[in-house]
Amino acid sequence: MVNTILKEADLFCPNSVRINFTIYHMTINAIDLFAGCGGLTEGLEQAGITVKYAVELDPRISKIYEGNHHKTIMINSDIRRISDDDFRRMGHVDIVAGCPPCQGFTQMNRNNKRRAYSDKRNILIEEYLRAVKIIKPNFIMMENVPQIIYYDRFNSMLEELKEIGYSIDFKEINVKDFGIPQSRRRLVLIGALSHDVDFPFRMNTPVKTVRDAIESLPKPTDSSDPIHRIHSNHTPYIQHIIELIPKNGGNRKNLPKKYWLECHKKANIGYSDVYGRMFWDRPSPTITGGCLSPSKGRFLHPTQNRSISVREASILQSFPIDYYFDDKCPKTILAQMIGNAIPPKFAKIQGLYIKEMIENED
Repeated sequence: MVNTILKEADLFCPNSVRINFTIYHMTINAIDLFAGCGGLTEGLEQAGITVKYAVELDPRISKIYEGNHHKTIMINSDIRRISDDDFRRMGHVDIVAGCPPCQGFTQMNRNNKRRAYSDKRNILIEEYLRAVKIIKPNFIMMENVPQIIYYDRFNSMLEELKEIGYSIDFKEINVKDFGIPQSRRRLVLIGALSHDVDFPFRMNTPVKTVRDAIESLPKPTDSSDPIHRIHSNHTPYIQHIIELIPKNGGNRKNLPKKYWLECHKKANIGYSDVYGRMFWDRPSPTITGGCLSPSKGRFLHPTQNRSISVREASILQSFPIDYYFDDKCPKTILAQMIGNAIPPKFAKIQGLYIKEMIENED
């Protein structure tokens, strides 16, 4: 298989080493755990990596994954039901990649550990580690919310990986520093058995903005794309409030006080971004599972009197403009799968980084 690696630009590394991606021939196989709708897979495939297997629990989401990645074998199952022997039968896999569901970690800090640790989703990090220990890939990738560093099981996982022989690098980054038109802070982890790992903090590329990403799209009512026509509908009262919010970055605090909710009238109440418009010339805020609801954050279009559409949300996550989503799927599920995805462009950069390490070894 011939893989063409694009020169993604030069990466700024802490040790000032310049990484240049070149063209070479090889096949690298990966498995995508907790695959969702395929953001990680899309990025790895854009980097020329073959994703042999994917694991996704939700059948609705796995169907959307399959609609975009026909050659990958989808395992629509709870990862806990995949046996050790099943993992062994997958054959040679170079990269085990995945993002264990992070909702249980999102609000984690030193003050709410007990509540956060009791979240059942947190134990899925154990399944990620189990897959790595059985498959023994040359490389591992994991992405999650930065708060995971406060989870004791994450730190013990790091120790186990180092005992196995992995060189580990993990750090908090913001994807806007890698050319994604979104401010999204994440913890990224890359490990390797035979390489020292030092993934860069940022990429030497101009910051991409909401304007760069979605200004050229037609209005949803004028679009032939059924996914772009999906956005939130509101009562006449809420629609009127949206129309009053100033264009290009206004929020609820700009409304006449008679439109303020009682809870917003209290002193020191945060969440000023709710019912906020995005700024044209900044990256978008973090695209979350609530990205179609203006009551969940700054998710109103900069100038049009509506929330962003499903297609706009996916583009701000760096999915291709023609990425398949099922327009018959509930809006809440579409928003959830897009908000939970790893931005494909960022996954591509990680994939290219791994390929560069392999090329240097060869």
